[in-house]
Amino acid sequence: MRAELNVLGISGSLRKKSTNTGLLRAALQLAPADLKIEIADIAEVPLYNADIATQGKPPAVERIVAKIAAADALVLACPEYNYSIAPALKNVLDWASREPGNKALDGKPVAILGAGGRMASSRAQYHLRQVCVFVNLHPLNKPEVCAHANSDSFDGDGNLVDDKVRQLVADQMRALVDWTRRLQI
Repeated sequence: MRAELNVLGISGSLRKKSTNTGLLRAALQLAPADLKIEIADIAEVPLYNADIATQGKPPAVERIVAKIAAADALVLACPEYNYSIAPALKNVLDWASREPGNKALDGKPVAILGAGGRMASSRAQYHLRQVCVFVNLHPLNKPEVCAHANSDSFDGDGNLVDDKVRQLVADQMRALVDWTRRLQI
């Protein structure tokens, strides 16, 4: 078992001042020493199209799928759009799931967190968990991190400033280490 775990963070929001990306930045800052987090840039990943896929994956898709495959675990920042998963996040999972034998996603541990409106991102996170079942990702159940995006939990740049939510993120990252190590045995 390796001493350091490599984790890929993917935000379903493409905005510069995204609170969901802010949650990933907080995870990076608060992660235990044995957890190395890289935040992926998915802005250039085109919408999944089987016609494109049969001609060869675009370079942005090749890059993100390779990063997903190489990661020991994933952290998915899940905004809520119309009671569901943001298209950018679902799109990346759709591309990755098309790898032969689902080798990029199959059996990989995942932590889910998110920021959203009145119900935070709870409905989208639940929907994402359903997707995880089909692609055989193994979501961490506790602690849940559902933050209110339009609150004083975040500053004007989307950075997480709420100490209670920061503690939840730190707890989740420690739990992800334990979960990943349990699944690696």
